[in-house]
Amino acid sequence: MRYFIRLFGDSTLFRYFCRKICDDISNISSHKQMKRFYLIKRLPLRKDYYAICLFGFVLSVRPLSETELNHELIHAAQQKELLYIPFFIWYGIEWLILYCKYRNWEKAYFNIRFEKEAYHHEADLNYLKNRKKYNYA
Repeated sequence: MRYFIRLFGDSTLFRYFCRKICDDISNISSHKQMKRFYLIKRLPLRKDYYAICLFGFVLSVRPLSETELNHELIHAAQQKELLYIPFFIWYGIEWLILYCKYRNWEKAYFNIRFEKEAYHHEADLNYLKNRKKYNYA
C-alpha cells in the first residue's frame, strides 16, 4: 500500500481504497506482482480502456477484478518473453496489418495474437503457473 500512498498522497478515503485494491490483488498474485500494480487517474488512450500493461507494470484507472488483472499479467509475461521493446513493435505492426485487413480498429485489436491468448485464458487464474513460453505463436 505504501507504493500507492507515495504516488498519490495521503487521505483516509484513499487509504481505504488502496487497502481494498491490495486485498483484491493479494488474493491472486504474489507480493512481487503487487508492487507492479498502480492506480492512476486516467490512461492516455481511449476512454473505454481502463487498464494497460507497460513494461511489466499494470496501470489502471479503477480496481481490477481477478479476471481483468490476470489478463494484464498474461500481457506482462508476453512482454517479458519478448524483452519488452520487441513486444510493442510486434504488437503495433500486427495491429496495423489487421487494421488494413478489417478496416475496423476494434476488430483488429481483438485479432492480435497477444490479445487472443490473454482473452482466451483470462478466466483461468492458474494459467500463468502452467503457461508454456511463447504460447501466442
